[in-house]
Amino acid sequence: MGIFSFIKNAGAAIGIGKSEAEEAAEAAAVTAAANEAAANKMIETASALGLEVQGMQVVINGDTAVVSGLAADNATREKVILVVGNNEGIAQVDDQMEVEIAPQEPEATFYTVKKGDYLSKISKEVYGNAMKYEIIFEANKPMLTHPDKIYPGQVLRIPAL
Repeated sequence: MGIFSFIKNAGAAIGIGKSEAEEAAEAAAVTAAANEAAANKMIETASALGLEVQGMQVVINGDTAVVSGLAADNATREKVILVVGNNEGIAQVDDQMEVEIAPQEPEATFYTVKKGDYLSKISKEVYGNAMKYEIIFEANKPMLTHPDKIYPGQVLRIPAL
């Protein structure tokens, strides 16, 4: 009795076990299914928040999400980018959306929340006035439900004044 060692990958040569290529293919299929489920969840979330984009599609490649479709306006486009980008595992959003109505206002900038940030502090930093935090809060509705509920790493939409 005892433990005997064998070469694991040798079994595939006689039909037992899986080759590295087979294991890689299975892992890729699992990843693709997980990415598709995550993309569908992002679309559902945007829709549930009232951010309608005609023909919205999200494709996840590694840590990049590609978003396409026709947004009603620029604010909706920017909010969809935030809904998609503020997810664990997403480092970049490739915005391929078109806008139905030409922007009436300048594009907003994006701000990444740091530890210790709060909206009035961010407002003081970007606008020079802490009391303009409500502009930031309103620009990030419906993703934000309360001015105090932000977290480090979250990206916020900062509209131009």
